[in-house]
Amino acid sequence: MTAKKGYLFAELDVVDAAHFYNEYMPRVYPVLEQYGAIFLAGSDAPVVKEGGRDVKRVVLLEFDSLQRAEEFYHSEDYQAIIGYRFDSARSHLYIFEGSGLQPG
Repeated sequence: MTAKKGYLFAELDVVDAAHFYNEYMPRVYPVLEQYGAIFLAGSDAPVVKEGGRDVKRVVLLEFDSLQRAEEFYHSEDYQAIIGYRFDSARSHLYIFEGSGLQPG
């Protein structure tokens, strides 16, 4: 059985693009790299099929484990910069463990 991965999924509505892209993004990339995050997917035009939500942007990151995703989120390094995201975007953020199931 394959070890289960950890995932971070974010729904974002960037309300101050200059602040988000000039202040938050350059600071978050090195922290993500430090925790081994892999950028799996992102879109500035997701199509919501159910639920009636207005979602502007989505991002999906993979970590080696759920614990590693939690370590990233609660790390001093990330907590020191999270305010840049709060100041420039509204978001829903989820951390969860993969199923470990393989098709077939």
